[in-house]
Amino acid sequence: MEFVPASSSAVGLRSERGPILLALMLSTALVALDATIIATASSTIARDLGSFAQVPWLFSAYMLAQAVSTPLFGRLADVLGRKRLMLAGVGFFLVGSVLCGAAWSMPVLIVGRVLQGLGAGAVMPVSLTIAADIYTLQERAKTQGYLASVWAISSVVGPTLGGVFSEFVSWRWIFWINLPLCFAAATMLVLKYHESPREGDREPIDYLGATLLTAGSTLMLLGLLEGGTSWAWLSVPSVAIFAAAVLLLAGFAVHALRSSHPMLNLRLLRNRVVGVPTAIALLVGVIVLGLSTYVPIYAQGVLGVGPLIAGFALAAMTVGWPLAATNAGRVYLALGFRWTALIGASFVTVGTALTLLLGESSTVITVGIFTFVVGIGMGLTAVPTLIASQSSAQFSERGAVTGINMFARSLGSAVGVAICGAIINARTTASADGTPSGPGLMDALHVVFGLLFLVGATLLVLAYFMPHDHPAEQSAKTDQTDQTTTSV
Repeated sequence: MEFVPASSSAVGLRSERGPILLALMLSTALVALDATIIATASSTIARDLGSFAQVPWLFSAYMLAQAVSTPLFGRLADVLGRKRLMLAGVGFFLVGSVLCGAAWSMPVLIVGRVLQGLGAGAVMPVSLTIAADIYTLQERAKTQGYLASVWAISSVVGPTLGGVFSEFVSWRWIFWINLPLCFAAATMLVLKYHESPREGDREPIDYLGATLLTAGSTLMLLGLLEGGTSWAWLSVPSVAIFAAAVLLLAGFAVHALRSSHPMLNLRLLRNRVVGVPTAIALLVGVIVLGLSTYVPIYAQGVLGVGPLIAGFALAAMTVGWPLAATNAGRVYLALGFRWTALIGASFVTVGTALTLLLGESSTVITVGIFTFVVGIGMGLTAVPTLIASQSSAQFSERGAVTGINMFARSLGSAVGVAICGAIINARTTASADGTPSGPGLMDALHVVFGLLFLVGATLLVLAYFMPHDHPAEQSAKTDQTDQTTTSV
């Protein structure tokens, strides 16, 4: 199927949606696989490169680079064009993967992971923005569901591939496998996705704002990720890092509100259909990473099952999410975004409340059912609220809105890891492999699950504050009127 969206001045030439969507899914697969594939190979990598102490940075460096760069790349996609930024993201991932595959030391591998994180920071917001550009409101939830399904598949396939490569071939193939995906995605984007020249002068790039936001966000996320691990929460390094982060981010906020072309337009948050979904994304990040981290620990440390079975309990959530997201379009077109978010947040609240019933005699199947309920709720909450924000934004602001939403989710993930980690560390002891253990583990997990339930309840309250009359019908009319579609 081909389209010519007359409403989008930057996408005026004939493009083919099918190959573009496939390119977006391949690019998303790069990000999703590398977020999980390295977990089962980290010990093998450390033995080969001789640095167990630096293993956590293989994850932290990737997460930091992705989180910090996401809002920047989202905004630059509005200024410089979607295609250019998407290809840059794939390019970062390609170079990073080559460097990781050829790494001769742990520092080199970490640098490669930083480059991969920068690629992920471009690919995620820009791919979602392109999908919003080229598909109508009715089609958008289904395409978002396809992109979400990539994460679901990768969450299962990634760790398995990592284990197979590290045990039977070489851990370096974890990164070499990215190369054909990068080339395939880039080729389809170059050949099938076309943007016409933008009218008028290009907006200036806010270099000062970008510097302040990057530095402040990096320090804030670094403090959250490493606090309680590399240094005590109230130690001098921790206090200094957070103080510097607050000063830099405050300086960015003042600059952004005064600038006519800020790197991140904070004024967008005054719009409820942008501000509320951004707050929802923050809480989604807390819940998702909280469950992703501590459900496997519960399954292994309390129920005594192996990593593969423990992964099943979590995989149920990543299956429920795309299933609900794919069908969310029918719900929000019939009931509106607000009611869809309320229904989804109710599922999340019920699912997180059910985790409070888990104990030493629970089964993995029970855990899987509970996380599946949460996944259904996430698919009806996270995806529709993001689509609502994108639908309310002008074409020239859609990338920024998407970047803000995804940055909020990354920040929520870091906050969730920090708070839940502090709870677990205070009530348990670390085993030989660094995982929490001891008689207080179940009690500590109950506190974590209780916290996630409170976050879920707050999510439900926020969903209530979605605008009553979001212009869904007007957006649908605009999509139908402005987008000319022809058959193959």
